[in-house]
Amino acid sequence: MNGSRITAVGHYQPARVLTNEDLAELVDTSDEWITSRVGIRTRHIAGPDEPVDELAAHAAAKALAAAGLTPEDIDLVLVATSTAVDRSPNMAARVAARLGIPSPAVMDLNVVCAGFTHALATADHAVRAGGATRVLVIGADKMSEVTDWTDRTTCVLVGDGAGAAVVEAAEETAIGPVLWGSVPEMGHAVRIEGTPARFAQEGQSVYRWATTKLPAIARKACERAGVTPEDLAAVVLHQANLRIIEPLAGKIGAVNAVIARDVVESGNTSAASIPMALSKLVERGEISTGDRVLLFGFGGNLSYAGQVIHCP
Repeated sequence: MNGSRITAVGHYQPARVLTNEDLAELVDTSDEWITSRVGIRTRHIAGPDEPVDELAAHAAAKALAAAGLTPEDIDLVLVATSTAVDRSPNMAARVAARLGIPSPAVMDLNVVCAGFTHALATADHAVRAGGATRVLVIGADKMSEVTDWTDRTTCVLVGDGAGAAVVEAAEETAIGPVLWGSVPEMGHAVRIEGTPARFAQEGQSVYRWATTKLPAIARKACERAGVTPEDLAAVVLHQANLRIIEPLAGKIGAVNAVIARDVVESGNTSAASIPMALSKLVERGEISTGDRVLLFGFGGNLSYAGQVIHCP
């Protein structure tokens, strides 16, 4: 075994749905204003009794079941999140406790919206180096808890949820080499700061960076995997907003690919957005086992990470 692969995925969203009409009762906005600017129509919002680790555990349990595994089979749990409230125990330990995983290594990664693709690369590296055999990789965020619900420029964007993947050792590589990096001097463009912590961003700066700088980086991630954009069956970008996703996907040149647009119904769920969108494509049968899929996360710090995977 000198490679790794994703063998199953799963996702979870809270039951409460917040529509654009609901938001219009909170701030000066409208359905037309929101959809024309960011393309979002609904989002799921967790209640006060639904912490991040609960969202994560639900998604992870679904991925485990889909993989035909038990908690005892997992030896590493990675949780990508930027909305953990406590410093310790970390989210990964809390998820492991909820699921009854007996003695895993447990780590959280905070790379905000690019968290899942960073965590997936970390799992791939750990498996190929022999440090783990089966890994739960989870992206989970409760953005509603760090949102200023009086700020119409940010509150219309966010949603809550979790997505998970099981990564296992494989004879051949089905998770391509990661291309990752950041622009630290522009880190202030996406922030979760203060007491209490609040999400804020410089929307125009993020938009220009995402649509002008990231297409070439995403194409290079394809090159590292030995594929062209035309070879891709699907492109799953961080679900930031539709005005970023569609231009970025177009400039990558994946003319034959399904483009994930889960942001329309889920909003921006930060680290959860890529695994949730991927899981839904698999669940709906829009992509098939073995299909090449580009995963590309970007956002806070300004960080990015992308890799081409084979669909489970």
